[in-house]
Amino acid sequence: MGTSLEPAHTDLPAPRLPDPDHSDCRGVASVLSRVGDKWSVFVIMNLSDGPKRFNELKRMINGISQRMLTLTLRGLERDGLVTRTIFPTIPPRVDYELTDLGRGLQQPVKALGQWAMDHLAQIEAARTRFDARNEP
Repeated sequence: MGTSLEPAHTDLPAPRLPDPDHSDCRGVASVLSRVGDKWSVFVIMNLSDGPKRFNELKRMINGISQRMLTLTLRGLERDGLVTRTIFPTIPPRVDYELTDLGRGLQQPVKALGQWAMDHLAQIEAARTRFDARNEP
């Protein structure tokens, strides 16, 4: 049995040429900056089990200011990841909930958040060692 120098797998997809103005990179970067932002991660994680009211989210997310929660929710709503529903009660009730698009993101975000919590001690130890080696 001999070897063949003929390529065996020639049905490869055509290479995707990069966009010359890098708009695809900018688009992806803007999405990643939204979903990778720490407050967005916490909001998505906390909405993963169903709708929440603003003050409920604020209590659940330790350290977030009212202004930052408002900005984060607006950004997530703008990106189509969260819906805001106003109920005509007195006082008005507002619920925030993940959209289908947002629910598709909850698993990767929860995994990332869980990974960060699971490895926090190791990362802090590595930072301490690095800082000790690099002090002036």
